[in-house]
Amino acid sequence: MSLITTFFFYLLLLVITLIPFKALYAFSDFMRFIMRNIVRYRVKVIRENIKRAFPEKSDQEIKDIEKKAYKHLIDYIVEGVKAFTMSKKTIIKRHKLVNPELIEPFFKQNKSIIAVTAHYNNWEWGSLSASLQTDYKAIAFYKRLRNKYIDKALRKSRTRCGTTLSSIYETTKTFEKNRNNPVIYLMAADQSPSKKLLNKALWINFLGINTPFLQGPEKHARINNYPVVYVDIEQTKRGYYELFLTILTDNPNSLKEGELTKLYAQKLEQNIINKPESWLWSHKRWKHVPL
Repeated sequence: MSLITTFFFYLLLLVITLIPFKALYAFSDFMRFIMRNIVRYRVKVIRENIKRAFPEKSDQEIKDIEKKAYKHLIDYIVEGVKAFTMSKKTIIKRHKLVNPELIEPFFKQNKSIIAVTAHYNNWEWGSLSASLQTDYKAIAFYKRLRNKYIDKALRKSRTRCGTTLSSIYETTKTFEKNRNNPVIYLMAADQSPSKKLLNKALWINFLGINTPFLQGPEKHARINNYPVVYVDIEQTKRGYYELFLTILTDNPNSLKEGELTKLYAQKLEQNIINKPESWLWSHKRWKHVPL
C-alpha cells in the first residue's frame, strides 16, 4: 500500500508541476468531482462535523457548506503540491503578509515570538512565506508521516525557502536550543489531542461544543515569556491569500493559566463562523467528545 500511495503522490506531483496556475483550478475541480462524487473521500465526516458545529442550520445550508468545504480541501491539496515548484516571487504574491511591521519591534529587541495558526485556508504555504516576509528565522513544528518517501519530499518542499522543521516530539528541545536567537515559531494549535494527551488538554466551549485543545503554544509562551501572535489567513480570491497578524499577548505570564489558549480558540471560532468552508472539516475534530 505504501508503494502504491507513493506512486500516486509522485504522479500527482508530476502532473501539477506541469500545469500552469491558470489551469490548476480546472484540474482541482476535476479532482474534486472524482474524490467527492465517486471515491466519496471523507464526505460523511465533513458533513457530520459541520452539522454538529451548526445544528441551527438547515440540511440544505449544511450541504452547501460541505460542498464549498470540499472545494477548499481539494484546492488545498493541489496548492500544497504546487508549492514544490513555486518561485519565491509567486509565494509572496499569493501568500502575502499584510502587516509584518507588527512584529518588527520584537525582532529589534532580539525577542522570539510564537505565531499560532490553524488548519484554515492555506496554512501550508506559511512554511514558505514566513521566511520570505519577516526578518525572523522561522521554525515550524511537524509530525512525521508514516510514508517515509512522501515525508521526505514534503520536508524538502517546506524548507526550501529557509524555514527549519522540527519534530513535535522535540518541541521543548527546540525552544531551548534557540533561546539566544530571534525565532518565529509556527504552531498549528487546532488539532484533536491524542487519547494519551487528553488529560493535559484544556476543554473549551468551541462552536457550541465542549472541545479539547492542546496547550503547547501557551506552555512554551509562558516558560519563555514570548509574545504570541495569531495568524489570520484570509482568501482574497482562488489561489490568493492575505495574512493578518494580531498580538494575543506580549506578556503571557500576565494572563491566567488557560487564558491564552482560550483567546486563540475565540479567534479561530470567529474565523470559522465568518467563513465555515475555509476550515479543514475532514478530520475527526470531536472524536473524543460524546454526541
